[in-house]
Amino acid sequence: MKLIRKIKLWWKFDGKYYHKDFAQGVRNLWKWFPTIWKDRDWDHGFIYEIIKVKLEHQAKYIGGHDRHTSAKRDAELMRLCGRLIQRCQDDYYDMEYMDYHKSNYDFVPTKDIRNTDDTEEWFVMEETMISERFDEYLAKYSRQYKRVLSGKVNRFDRDARETDKKLIAMEIAHENQYRCRKLLFKIMESRIEGWWD
Repeated sequence: MKLIRKIKLWWKFDGKYYHKDFAQGVRNLWKWFPTIWKDRDWDHGFIYEIIKVKLEHQAKYIGGHDRHTSAKRDAELMRLCGRLIQRCQDDYYDMEYMDYHKSNYDFVPTKDIRNTDDTEEWFVMEETMISERFDEYLAKYSRQYKRVLSGKVNRFDRDARETDKKLIAMEIAHENQYRCRKLLFKIMESRIEGWWD
């Protein structure tokens, strides 16, 4: 009798919907196949990609169905998180300061003191700056510039009196990238439990 009762309960709650669950599972496999195919266990970029794709799918679903009063806003925040993830993946802020200068890079042969075998040639990279517009970059991020000058941001362990604009721009770039990542997870931390339909 217990077996028959279990079968009846299964049919009442799960069994009669099994064909719909199966169809949804096949749609999920189709939808996720390109993402999973390219997934690797190498670094954080692949974790970001999984989260980004999930947020895109969920934003489309929740925003499209609009079943609660904040559905559109939730979908908007999910899309914002997707854009922030893309900026994290692209190192958008880390690389932004490079748009404000032009340099030539040369590989110059050198002798490595660790190398006792003279058959192997070693090179060092030397940079020659052609032009720079770091003042524009520093003006664009004036608040971060003040924080770097005050010593509150000092990732490169530089001397507080250091006035090298490129180094300061690099500090600002890394700080902005850090702030982008913090904002992403702050939004998700405060909102993720409300993202349901």
